Amino acid sequence: MAKKNNKRFYKAVSTAPLGHDFVVKLDVYTLKTPGKKTLLLPSKALAEAVAQEWEAQGEHILPPTMPITRLTNVAIEQTPDNRPALIEEARRYAKTDLLCYRAPQPRILIERQNAQWDEWVSWAKERGVSLKTTQSLSAIEQAEPSLRAVEDYAANLDDIRLTLFVHFIAVFGSVILAMAVMEEAIEAGAAFDVSRLDALYQIELWGEDEEAAEISEALKLETTRLGQVLGMI
Repeated sequence: MAKKNNKRFYKAVSTAPLGHDFVVKLDVYTLKTPGKKTLLLPSKALAEAVAQEWEAQGEHILPPTMPITRLTNVAIEQTPDNRPALIEEARRYAKTDLLCYRAPQPRILIERQNAQWDEWVSWAKERGVSLKTTQSLSAIEQAEPSLRAVEDYAANLDDIRLTLFVHFIAVFGSVILAMAVMEEAIEAGAAFDVSRLDALYQIELWGEDEEAAEISEALKLETTRLGQVLGMI
């Protein structure tokens, strides 16, 4: 993909079938990853979403405004060779899942965590990922069968879904919420809000820095947009 601030070098953006897959065309040129691999996409809808990002560029190409392009670049170029590491990363996050570490006080925060987090902990338990919760700052040891269940879940995802899953895990700090988004049990933007419960409580108390608010809103918009990929593949 073009480097940040590179000038737009194309006029027309289109999609085209290639075998069982689809590609994006910039004028007559087929879009490639930064490593020069053809950006082969599994559906017309996903190809059109990538094409829309390129079409929306102005005089300069701004990669931060192209989350689906970035995701598919990683999925095609990096994920195939890094699957074991990504699966291990999912397992590692499950050991310290955000939803498992609860505040010992104040009562209002405890009640909010119980109200918004318990249902997702129970949801995961029904799917074989039974994670313990604690109000202690000390790490708790999660059951090996549950950690293996997370590994198995990640291992059974294709490259695009695995890339997306690990990205959501990192954004939310929670394997549970990432799984729920992947299974379309909760929308990605809503899961982002659930993951920010503690931060939102602090904002209520002390207010929010304007720059931090802008960063958070941009991340939520990007997360919501990436969640839409699930309906395209």
